[in-house]
Amino acid sequence: MLVTCWFFLTPSVFGKESSFVVTKHTTASLITYTNTITANKPLLVGIYLRLAQGWHTYWRNPGDAGDPANITVTAQGAFNGSTKTILWPTPLRIREGNFMSYAYTGDVLLPLLLSLTPDPHEIPKRETTLKAHAHWIVCAQLCIPEEANFTLTLPTGAEQPSRQAILFDDVARASPKPSPYQATVTSRGILTIFGKKITPYAFTDAWFLPQERGQIVNATPQKSIIRQGSLVLHLQPDTAFPKNKTLTGVLVLKDYSGHIKAFNISAQPVSTLPLPQKFSLYHLIELLFCSFAGGIMLNLMPCVFPILAMKALVLVRSNDTEQHHQRLAALRYSAGVLIGFISLGSLIMGLRTVGTQIGWGFQLQSPLFVTLMCWFLFCIALNFLDVFTISGPSFSLSTHSHYFWNDIVTGLLAVVVASPCTAPFMGVALAGALTFSPLIGLLIFTTLGIGMALPFLLLAYVQNLAKYLPKPGPWMIYIKQFLAFPLFASCLWLLWVATLEGTQGTTFLFVSSGLLFLSFAAWLYGLSQRLTDNEPHWLATTLRGLAVLFVISSFCLLPALSSQPLEQNSTSLQHKNILSDPHVEPFSQQRLETLHASGKSVLVDITAAWCITCLINEHVTLNAPSTKAALAQNNVILLRGDWTRHNPAITAFLHQHGREGIPFYLFVPAVGKEVVLPQILTPSIIIQTITSTSHNTR
Repeated sequence: MLVTCWFFLTPSVFGKESSFVVTKHTTASLITYTNTITANKPLLVGIYLRLAQGWHTYWRNPGDAGDPANITVTAQGAFNGSTKTILWPTPLRIREGNFMSYAYTGDVLLPLLLSLTPDPHEIPKRETTLKAHAHWIVCAQLCIPEEANFTLTLPTGAEQPSRQAILFDDVARASPKPSPYQATVTSRGILTIFGKKITPYAFTDAWFLPQERGQIVNATPQKSIIRQGSLVLHLQPDTAFPKNKTLTGVLVLKDYSGHIKAFNISAQPVSTLPLPQKFSLYHLIELLFCSFAGGIMLNLMPCVFPILAMKALVLVRSNDTEQHHQRLAALRYSAGVLIGFISLGSLIMGLRTVGTQIGWGFQLQSPLFVTLMCWFLFCIALNFLDVFTISGPSFSLSTHSHYFWNDIVTGLLAVVVASPCTAPFMGVALAGALTFSPLIGLLIFTTLGIGMALPFLLLAYVQNLAKYLPKPGPWMIYIKQFLAFPLFASCLWLLWVATLEGTQGTTFLFVSSGLLFLSFAAWLYGLSQRLTDNEPHWLATTLRGLAVLFVISSFCLLPALSSQPLEQNSTSLQHKNILSDPHVEPFSQQRLETLHASGKSVLVDITAAWCITCLINEHVTLNAPSTKAALAQNNVILLRGDWTRHNPAITAFLHQHGREGIPFYLFVPAVGKEVVLPQILTPSIIIQTITSTSHNTR
């Protein structure tokens, strides 16, 4: 019985496998795909490593440490042959502090394809002896080199798969395949993959493994942007990066179920980021039209409209002799708008190029920036109420002083206060600006600025339009004072946003204290301006000095404000709405996939407290009784994502769907294609989308 058990447990009986070589951390053997050698057919062999727990060995490019395995297999006897070429399976990425390794853990099969030729001096039915020498490194806390020699004899005969064939089949499925995609790479490491099967819903993540070591900084995160038909990976070049040469390696794509697909790619060098395959002149014209129309619509935003209205009041007050000066002022204002948009666009594209996940309105995700905006608009509102005055056409009705920088700064201010908003048409334009080359991106941002500056240019240059403006009179004073209250409303909104983003109690105290200091400074400065010539000179100097002191006091609050940690448990916009409505859930990509897989229809709402359009859509449309009834009747779950604070997962979700800003609405039916809804919603749009999709799937 002992002899029989030993016979059946011998590796050669279970399939062609050499004797085991056992080291301290590895058990190794030589295995083959078949039990026999067949004439005119190569033999698939492999070194099978069973690594101890916690240990790993390396891929062809080991990354920042280690060395790859070296294997030599030779055949002698009825057939002769030799090979050293390992058919490398797709490795894992193992991060060790600031280093990244490409390696294998657990049971590892390293296959080789051995080409064989018959020996004319040998009898065909005789056996063939395989000899292999392998050298590999195993690492955990320390690295140990290991090596072994293997011998295995195979008979000649009809093909007969061994019991280890399943191991080879598993490795073949996990190994990189020939790439069906076109790939390009720039000298800055922007790797772009084009393919019809690349979609945001096909893959959730991607990364690149260079074939040669030293080509990229392996530990640097590879920011991926997956869109319809294209994938962009931002690699950080290292010293051996092949500039103006082909970059070869393995592209790994991960789908939402966690399955991995790997492809061998050869990225051709290009000088700039290439355009998608579907890009055309018609597409560019469409993007420019959307950016131009979106820029015009920005003038109607609550923060921007008072500034444009004040500029219009200056035109009402001017006479024929001052038209020349007003036209120059309009040109300077337009130049400020263009400079603002080009600068903001360059900043966003530059940050995204180095791998930072941001979108349109990213600055409003900073409590410090929100606070500064709140204080700034508050001071403008006090100026509109004549608490203090600023000479020049920017904020007053005076047309006798035309200062170059005042008009430019006003244009810059209009861009800054408009940046949180995504007007109609802007979503497509911004996506195009941040998808294509920097040149096209700057062109789109410039067109956006032209659209925003156009209304004031028309008022200044087209006399027929100016005729429709009302005649100047005392009403202009009241209109100017009235326009202060939309700015006060914007300040309240910004105060609310800052409170949501920071520690609620402390942030509210700091921002409110700054408003108090600035209001007192404005009052003191206004008093100094109203002093008559009979008043002593030291009094005006003292009042202005005290005003400056209170302004400095407000800015002294900023370091303490910026050091406040984000309060994770604060009641955000998303959490408040979820608690009040059982059909609203917090957004996550995993939850979206789970609901969709279970046969549920899903409406995704990506919003933020600083997005006025989002809030209007929510209160007017999403919270409308007819909308809620339609959602409940069709069993639609509303997933709400809160982008008030920076959220990389939501940013990536927006990028996957070709959007750089919010609001963003996506309807994912239980069956059928997803539908991107417009940025301005009405109950009828949502109801029609839900019902028509449901009708088509029945």
